[in-house]
Amino acid sequence: MHILITGGAGFIGSHLAELLLKKRHTIFVLDDLSTGSRDNIAHLVSLPHFTFYKGSVLDESLVKWYARKTDMVFHLAAAVGVKRVMRQPLESFLVNIDGTRHLLDAAARRRIPIFIPSSSEVYGKLARRPQREDDDRLYGSVFNMRWGYALSKAVDEVLALSYARERGVKAVVGRLFNTVGPRQSSRYGMVIPTFVECALRNSPLPIYGDGRQVRCFCHVSDTVRAIAGLLRERKAYGQIFNIGSNAPITINQLAKKICTLTRSSSPVVHISQKIMMRETGDEMRARLPDISKIRRYIGWRPTVSLEQTLRQVIQEKSLLRQRRTP
Repeated sequence: MHILITGGAGFIGSHLAELLLKKRHTIFVLDDLSTGSRDNIAHLVSLPHFTFYKGSVLDESLVKWYARKTDMVFHLAAAVGVKRVMRQPLESFLVNIDGTRHLLDAAARRRIPIFIPSSSEVYGKLARRPQREDDDRLYGSVFNMRWGYALSKAVDEVLALSYARERGVKAVVGRLFNTVGPRQSSRYGMVIPTFVECALRNSPLPIYGDGRQVRCFCHVSDTVRAIAGLLRERKAYGQIFNIGSNAPITINQLAKKICTLTRSSSPVVHISQKIMMRETGDEMRARLPDISKIRRYIGWRPTVSLEQTLRQVIQEKSLLRQRRTP
């Protein structure tokens, strides 16, 4: 099978490419490298069934050309990271919406399955936990650019469901909850690589707000296994699924655990509400997914514990740090 992965040089996309190559598929990756990296796919580029092309999903003619060669699409190209979204809201909004529309158009013409990623951000400030796919949403002010990102992912969902209903597109939407693991960059504010890098330097760990926010972290290998499994299940077409761990932890607890595992003397620094609103916008107090739906459809559940994940990330960041040290 010939498969297109947009954003395939990114953190999640590169792991998905690895998984699908092991299943003997031919993989085409389209990525503009705005947030992805050639380093993520350096071990794949020489393989006979892997092709990388640098380009943007905003280039509609390029998307059409690549879609003609494929039997399935995983559309993972998107604006990522709260800090990037806050600094470049217009670009983030257009990449998420226009890119998704181009891929859905291409999938409609080719009549091929397509995976559309969404985010736990779409739940907004919903207090209910765990969050379920059919829950209502609660958003903050439109002047807070973080909610623009949440709205763009909600529009992606509406586009996918509309193409499925009106044009018969075999679209599946996955709402990702804090995917983590090796190759994730701290560049755009991702919490685990940020904390690990700080802990290894014995630098302060920055926590926005009081640190009592609750999160669930899902290992990237579990996430890509869910993504691949959903697109193989015909009953999943036209549906939305939460993809994440259901093991909650507060940010304060996470910081403490990372310091323990790295044997770090790093202090924790709580960043004021004023600075937090400027850099990351509102914080959702709890993100805890109800994953009963995906379990019913494909029998999926996360298998890698948070401690296993942290140990992998610590090992990776430690090796990178050693290589940089003269």
